[in-house]
Amino acid sequence: MTERPSVAGPPAVGPHAAPSDRLDRSVIVLGLVIVSGTVMAILDTTIVNVALQTLGHDFDTGLSTIQWTITGYLLALGTVIPLTGWAIDRFGGRRVWMTSIALFVLGSALSGAAWNIGSLIAFRVVQGLGGGMLMPTGMAILTMAAGPRRMGRVMSIVGIPMLLGPVLGPVIGGWLVQNADWRWIFFVNLPVGALAFALAWWKVPADGAHDGGAALDLRGLLLLPPGFVLLIYGLSTASGSGGFGQPSTIAWLAAGLAFVALFVLHSLRLREKALIDVRLFADRTFATASVMVFLVGIALIGSLLLLPLYFQVARGEGALTAGLLLAPQGLGAATAMPVAGLLTDRLGAGRIVPIGVVLLVLGTVPFTQVGPHTSYWLLGGGLYVRGLGLGCTMMPTMSAALTTLARAAVSRATSSLNIIVQLGGSFGAALLAVILSRQIGERLPQAPGGGGRMGEIPEQVRVRVAPQLADAFGTTFWVALALTAVLIVPSFLLPRTGAAHQGEDAPPPLA
Repeated sequence: MTERPSVAGPPAVGPHAAPSDRLDRSVIVLGLVIVSGTVMAILDTTIVNVALQTLGHDFDTGLSTIQWTITGYLLALGTVIPLTGWAIDRFGGRRVWMTSIALFVLGSALSGAAWNIGSLIAFRVVQGLGGGMLMPTGMAILTMAAGPRRMGRVMSIVGIPMLLGPVLGPVIGGWLVQNADWRWIFFVNLPVGALAFALAWWKVPADGAHDGGAALDLRGLLLLPPGFVLLIYGLSTASGSGGFGQPSTIAWLAAGLAFVALFVLHSLRLREKALIDVRLFADRTFATASVMVFLVGIALIGSLLLLPLYFQVARGEGALTAGLLLAPQGLGAATAMPVAGLLTDRLGAGRIVPIGVVLLVLGTVPFTQVGPHTSYWLLGGGLYVRGLGLGCTMMPTMSAALTTLARAAVSRATSSLNIIVQLGGSFGAALLAVILSRQIGERLPQAPGGGGRMGEIPEQVRVRVAPQLADAFGTTFWVALALTAVLIVPSFLLPRTGAAHQGEDAPPPLA
């Protein structure tokens, strides 16, 4: 069998590099190249949110239909992520990366040119098919290049768009819709995608197939992606007035769980080449980190549903202003991530992540006390502390999950972690949307159609009902706080020894 060329590029980043744990310049440059591609897909998970009302007006259709521009994108992400590990093994990381960028840019161009709501939804699915592979492929390429000893710092680089994207998306989307045209929320990806493709052609090292021709797990492909589609769709339908008690929602979720359960049985029986090797979860560190990542997905993406809605619905702010008010969380994350990555490599995730969980909880407390006139300075401070907590939690947890695995399992493990984040975020968004809708309905029985339509309340009416709206949000934030506090339990089970001190026992990087 021909030896696979290393995707790590120059020998300086290989397993026999100099003992220094500092990131080489080539790895830093590669990380920036990966960020240039992943930022597009992550921004597009939220950039459309602020344009829903404009899209409904232009296409003369209701919110329940327009929402599929978001749901279709997320379903496509959930469908394609499980294919990433197989695709990297079969075609190599560089080819998968560049193909994903091209498909995402194509979907963006078509979405911007959409002529009706049906075409827009279909083209958003194309976008999602390309975007779903960008983050896990980029993480795998960087893992191969840097090795486990420097995993925390590498993940801090690639994690920047993961944490900043959901914050910058509404700001950029709001500015484009307000000052240009909604089509530019898609067209803006074209120059960025062209640059990312050119940089990948120049800087991402060429690599080949892992075994010269890995077989596709066809049965797993027919079980796992449809299972995730059914689960995510079921979670999205739970945002309606009936919540999780709707028979249709229960049916969708049950069907999705059945497909996933069948895949688990199939993966356990298949000794190798399973789409996702569920035996990875027998590793305590990986299993613990997976639970953490799921809960962090709830805390990050779920709360990002509540925060802009509070500013827009309860306080009457516009979409652009609401996006700007979220900026302190991104600044906090950007502040903490580089430091947290360095400390994770030296001390271990088990010593850093619990601190991040405490910061997350403290930063969420002010939102449980919100009123109709709560100081934006107080809420901004809380968001900055939340950002610090997210920066000390997400990437250290993911790096801890990967450092204990054999190099042959890294590409599939990275795709597994990204799937879990997606599911956690979907669950959190659906659950908190249901709770918020019920809280508003209990306090304002005559309110139109739940949180999705609350922005249409005339200003004079909103002022009168602002205390009830704020109280509904405060109660929902208590639920978000409880979901965040649960993180403290698994955080103490993460490794308390840094990868930089594992010496010869550390697993080699994927080569």
